[in-house]
Amino acid sequence: MHLSFAMTVIDYRRVAPSLKAPFRSLALGLVVTLAAAFGAEAQDTLFDTKAKQALMVEVQTGTVLYAKSPETLIEPAALAKLMTMEVVFHELQAGKIGLSTQYTVSEHAWRTGGAPSGGSTMFAKLKSSISVGDLIQGVIVQSANDGCIILAEGIAGSEEKFAEMMNARAKELGLNNSNFVNSTGLPEPKQRVSLADLVALARHIKRTYPEFYHTYAQDNFTWNNIFQRNRNPLLRLDIGADGMGTGYTEQSGFGIVGATEHGGRRYVVALSGLASDKERAEEAKRIFEWAYQAFEEIDIFAAGETIGEASIYGGTKSSVPLRAQEKVSLLVPVANRDRLKAHIVYKGPLVAPVKAGEEAGVLRIWIGEELVQETPVYTAEAVETGDLTKRTLDAVLELTTGWTRQLKF
Repeated sequence: MHLSFAMTVIDYRRVAPSLKAPFRSLALGLVVTLAAAFGAEAQDTLFDTKAKQALMVEVQTGTVLYAKSPETLIEPAALAKLMTMEVVFHELQAGKIGLSTQYTVSEHAWRTGGAPSGGSTMFAKLKSSISVGDLIQGVIVQSANDGCIILAEGIAGSEEKFAEMMNARAKELGLNNSNFVNSTGLPEPKQRVSLADLVALARHIKRTYPEFYHTYAQDNFTWNNIFQRNRNPLLRLDIGADGMGTGYTEQSGFGIVGATEHGGRRYVVALSGLASDKERAEEAKRIFEWAYQAFEEIDIFAAGETIGEASIYGGTKSSVPLRAQEKVSLLVPVANRDRLKAHIVYKGPLVAPVKAGEEAGVLRIWIGEELVQETPVYTAEAVETGDLTKRTLDAVLELTTGWTRQLKF
């Protein structure tokens, strides 16, 4: 696709009436108009879903294709098991446990998550021993509550301690709108997640644990002579699905996190608030099929290309070029003629000395009013500390007029 660029530089001048905190964080912006020429055959890309909350992301470009209240806090239900598995995979990858490690089925695990519970179970026998490898299959394929509790107790000593591990890992991963109380997702008043966190978690699991991720596409698992099919309906809908999981609570309705590969691209969706398992499957399939047809890729910046400049305080130069480490591309609706907007946001001015390759801020891109992509930007070169005269002039400028910060293409 051919793109023409019409660029407008906006200067942000901070007047400092009290001279306080001269280097506080400021959003420094460059508005870029990206006028895209679309073919006359472009189709209508308007889409809506019956889900109360929804989020779809295309992974390669990081483009948000659809968002509907993705930060709303909901009960995760069985989707909390994605976090349970992340902790288990992390322990495996660290070598703290192995697939052959055996854990015993406690009465709590058997009664709360096993056959007596009436919920999702792998029918583990009381006081039997089960390997971590089998428990992983039970949790992922059968959404087994007993499998979750057995793993939690085996790894952490109790489900409560394991929930602390889940929350610690969530914080490390930047899942700031999630709180876990148990390993199963069974209803608890303080147990909450956002769809934004679930999508981020799904992407992390695929990227970080490829040796375990394939289990999410496993069609069935037999344990204790009981055959059960994978509960993810997307695996049987011929749309390229290879994971992840489903959940239901009376408060949040039917939910799903699904991942697919189609046409060389990877997509992740999270939906919640649907009325039935049938509607859940239908809406998930519909949003994937819409995404496959409604978007095309455009290149914004080449890898290593300078995309802006950040001001420098006290350096041998007054600014430093900024660039992304990889190509910046974006999926855009094939029928959307609205302008794209891009801002570089950073804490400024940067204070010398500055090393080359330092993360300095983020490039944010909008389609209309929707933020669809964020890409880190890095300093393209080093800037050493300037002499006393230069530093003094910068200080005077900052204290008397506020710093004039510009980003230029």
